[in-house]
Amino acid sequence: MISLSREYLSVFGQPVIRAVDPAIFGYRYFTHCMACGFCKDQCCSYGVDIDVENVARIEALGADFEAHVGVPRSKWFTRQRWADPEFPGGAQARTRVKDGACVFLDRKQRGCKIHSYCLDNGIDYHQLKPLVSILFPLTFEGGALVASGELEDKSLICVDQGPNVYDGLRGELAYYFGEGFVAELDGIRARHGTIATV
Repeated sequence: MISLSREYLSVFGQPVIRAVDPAIFGYRYFTHCMACGFCKDQCCSYGVDIDVENVARIEALGADFEAHVGVPRSKWFTRQRWADPEFPGGAQARTRVKDGACVFLDRKQRGCKIHSYCLDNGIDYHQLKPLVSILFPLTFEGGALVASGELEDKSLICVDQGPNVYDGLRGELAYYFGEGFVAELDGIRARHGTIATV
């Protein structure tokens, strides 16, 4: 783990990143999700962690969003909430699973119905789509930016295909944590090179 020169707060205040696992410069995955013809949306099979502030933003959407999802809003999220200081609002929930996939998965056209709703309505998807979904297969843990477990154990169906996970998500990291953050990570990658992963 490499400590960063300072703390980087996300645009939502949390999470805060203080360190990075250099392995993110070595892991590779199929970055262009919607161009994938082989995964059958495997990574949407389990639902996703979502901060409680984001739950509130989604639940505040009107009947048009509920119709777009095609599932009653009472069935979108787990009722249980977990305290988690790394998530905006200090707590998280989880999207529910329906018929073997996240309730927000578009089973006809693929992709996330939250994301498509945002695109159709001129809304920045960062405001509604779960942070954990957007950053996958990177995640945050104990103040560090790390690879998701699915990369480490190679259970992600598209592992080892495409660019490294950092390059694939560099723009999203810049959105959430700022240009200074990615500039520092660029410097770490230049000093350490591409880290081989097993």
